[in-house]
Amino acid sequence: MVYVLEQPDKTVSQPGELGHYGLLGSLDPRVRIVIACLFAIVTVALTSIAALMAALLVSIGLLTLSKLPMRRTLRRMAMMDSFIIFMLVLLPFSMPGDAMFTVFGFPASWQGLWKAVEIGLTANAVILAVMVLVSTMEPVTLGHALYRMRCPETLVHLLMFTIRYIEVLREEYMRLRAAMKIRGFRPGTNWHTYRSFGYLVGMMLVRAIERSERILGAMKCRGFSGKLLLLREFEIGRRDQVFAFCMGAVCLGLFLLEFA
Repeated sequence: MVYVLEQPDKTVSQPGELGHYGLLGSLDPRVRIVIACLFAIVTVALTSIAALMAALLVSIGLLTLSKLPMRRTLRRMAMMDSFIIFMLVLLPFSMPGDAMFTVFGFPASWQGLWKAVEIGLTANAVILAVMVLVSTMEPVTLGHALYRMRCPETLVHLLMFTIRYIEVLREEYMRLRAAMKIRGFRPGTNWHTYRSFGYLVGMMLVRAIERSERILGAMKCRGFSGKLLLLREFEIGRRDQVFAFCMGAVCLGLFLLEFA
């Protein structure tokens, strides 16, 4: 017996049917993954502000085709921007060039400003495209597609188990934190706090190892042999070919705009 990787019907591309996420939801997942990677590589290679703005508009167009909730999706993308906003703000002060103004003796350069704008446009265009094309897939569908694209089975297994058990580990962490609070633990800047968090991390590792051993034993009892048996097949149809051709033309157009 081998391990069976099932997936819902709605994620499989069917000719003449629109998926749960509009036009993009009916496309072959393999095509969506390849196009997302191609678009990301092309966008990262761009340096022109005009080309990067065009790439961001393409990502917004894909968002419109996916029928995802616009406000919630843009809010999730803004969460990513919060991680790089400090770098973008400090970049004009750390990059030499023509000074715009001076703050406490530190000049802000125009070159640093344009570099910050370039990084911001690149990050938002790539993240939005990946969110629309890849993150809308069911985890099982993503593993299915990666396996069909000849990705190593070990990596596919690692992806599937990470998605499945990351929430289990979070619940285990919350139980340990609740136990610490019941015993009167209050974090502070002292050695007792550092030592307690070290014990917490160590206990998480121990329990994760114990749980992984129990899971492996349960899988072996059910005949797991390390192979993936897929019950459904993907098929690249005309709609997938048209979408791939259009996105290839868009990527080529971005390069032409870059060198124009």
